[in-house]
Amino acid sequence: MNKHHYVVIMAGGIGSRFWPMSRTNFPKQFLDILNIGKTLIQTTFERFASFIPIENIYVVTSNEYVDIVKDQLPLLPVKNILAEPSRKNTAPCIAYTAFKLRQLDSQAKMIVAPADHLVTDNIAFTKVCLEALGFVNEHNALVTLGINPTHPNTGYGYIQYEQQSVSDNVYKVKTFTEKPNLELAKTFVASGEFLWNAGIFVWKAKNIIQAFEQYLPEVYDLFVAQKEKLNTPEEEEALLQIYPFSTNISIDFGIMEKANNVYVIPSSFGWSDLGAWNSAYENLQKDENANAFIGPNFMLVDTANCILHAPDNKLVVVQGLDNFIIVDSGDVLLICKKEKEQEIKDLVSDVKRQKGDKFL
Repeated sequence: MNKHHYVVIMAGGIGSRFWPMSRTNFPKQFLDILNIGKTLIQTTFERFASFIPIENIYVVTSNEYVDIVKDQLPLLPVKNILAEPSRKNTAPCIAYTAFKLRQLDSQAKMIVAPADHLVTDNIAFTKVCLEALGFVNEHNALVTLGINPTHPNTGYGYIQYEQQSVSDNVYKVKTFTEKPNLELAKTFVASGEFLWNAGIFVWKAKNIIQAFEQYLPEVYDLFVAQKEKLNTPEEEEALLQIYPFSTNISIDFGIMEKANNVYVIPSSFGWSDLGAWNSAYENLQKDENANAFIGPNFMLVDTANCILHAPDNKLVVVQGLDNFIIVDSGDVLLICKKEKEQEIKDLVSDVKRQKGDKFL
């Protein structure tokens, strides 16, 4: 293992599209969504710990989740759990960790990845990550991992790339496109020039800091002013001087779509962002009627193509439904058409407005 290789696992989101299982006080990354006996953050940590020194793995999360991370990742040094005082999207989170790591190690190379994604081929994943780390070691490059698309998915962003490689399996990025409509997604996949955007990044800490200076100077300036306090007992105080004033912006919008040194590695490692219930459905075993279950007590009659989630101690009887999401969290029952799953986020907002925070 290389002592200059680091991982930053981002674990601060609230996973509202997995409501009502994902709650504000215990969100999706800390749940065993696929019923495999491990939570999403646990499988992510294990995946990286196989090729990155554990002392070089950091988890960035919200203040309120620090104890959950300690509980679920007992092997992770407590000092490697970084608590953000507020949610400001991925750019400030990445600036924080890049400044911190550069001060610890001027040669730091870092992988940045979400805590809640699914990878089924860990060997292929490791190989691609090491390729990316090797490339950024030799070049001033911001690398993202792109997934070879298997179908026209409208829930993912897309990366268009030059067809001529600049190195083994590394290509210059031409464009980023946010979630397209179905017709556009079909065109992208048919062209062979597009990949799904996995939201996994690799770079030298010093090079992403340069990119902040150039493309997000307002974020850069905040961290530069406080950088001497990072990795000291004053770090928490420094964050309280930074975060209230920081722009709320993603790394994609803030830097990746603007920079001219962005590269992609086309990859296939059984990836899903597990963004919502349908992606869980796709990754669960089905019965003969294409129903997927999480929980032991279901009786289905004339029901097909559904995903069902319920507590172990509850019997759920369903008759005559096709293509539904049915989730019982104990205090909330959600019944929603699968094609409407993107509206669950809006339903959560409606629940908050009409019922307060009790069910969030």
